[in-house]
Amino acid sequence: MTLEDLFDQPTALPTAPKVVQELVASFDKASVSTEEIARKVSLDPVLSAKLLRLANSAYYNLSRSIATVEDAVLMLGFVAVRTLVISSGLVNGFKSVTGLDLGDFWRYSMRTAASAKWLAKKTRDNQELAFTIGMMHAIGQLVIHAGMPDKAVALDAIAAPLDGRRLAVEREALGFTYADVGAELARRWQFPAVFSDAIAAFPAPLERGAVDRLAAVVHVAAWRARALEEAHLAEDFPQEVAAMLGLDADTVIDEMPSPDELAAGLDEMMK
Repeated sequence: MTLEDLFDQPTALPTAPKVVQELVASFDKASVSTEEIARKVSLDPVLSAKLLRLANSAYYNLSRSIATVEDAVLMLGFVAVRTLVISSGLVNGFKSVTGLDLGDFWRYSMRTAASAKWLAKKTRDNQELAFTIGMMHAIGQLVIHAGMPDKAVALDAIAAPLDGRRLAVEREALGFTYADVGAELARRWQFPAVFSDAIAAFPAPLERGAVDRLAAVVHVAAWRARALEEAHLAEDFPQEVAAMLGLDADTVIDEMPSPDELAAGLDEMMK
């Protein structure tokens, strides 16, 4: 099955919520009315409820309670609200996927997103883009499992969906990887090119000519999200990618809080 064949499967391609599509379109606009965005988010009761739970969660640890979407935009800022709503919308897009534990998948994605945001702050890259791309970087796994469940389950027996070896296994068996699928999904959802470019490049960000810095940030963040066992932190550290960003093992392993700590409160997205 080719990449095009995969996307032709009726079960493979979810629909992005309307408000998510509108927020994604705002990336390319010079100015956006925060009042209009707040109004649009308020029209979606599920996303509104999630946004308010997130705004009041340990992730932001604000000094006062957030009661309305308008309050959230005011206190968190439009960029942060956009990031949270897009991320929550992604979680809503897949209700169940054959052969994949969605709880584990989204926890990993959230740990990667939170780690990417922390790293982007260190490297002076766009933190909110790093977070959103971190949330999306493995979404191709969901499309593969939804569109070709039998093949996906067979691959799972060789390398689990979140295993670092999975990309190589998919490339060998399918001729494409979940990164390729995720990049194509971002294009079909009409996300700005920065999303599809970074998702496609994150597995090997130094091997595509000009280095995509956001892809490199997500590459290191994904490694850190997988390396939760302290005894294994130093194994397979992506030294060259980290060095390109001006990072070293001491920063990523010792200085950086654990992905679970960074992502505390983000589990509200799954409710």
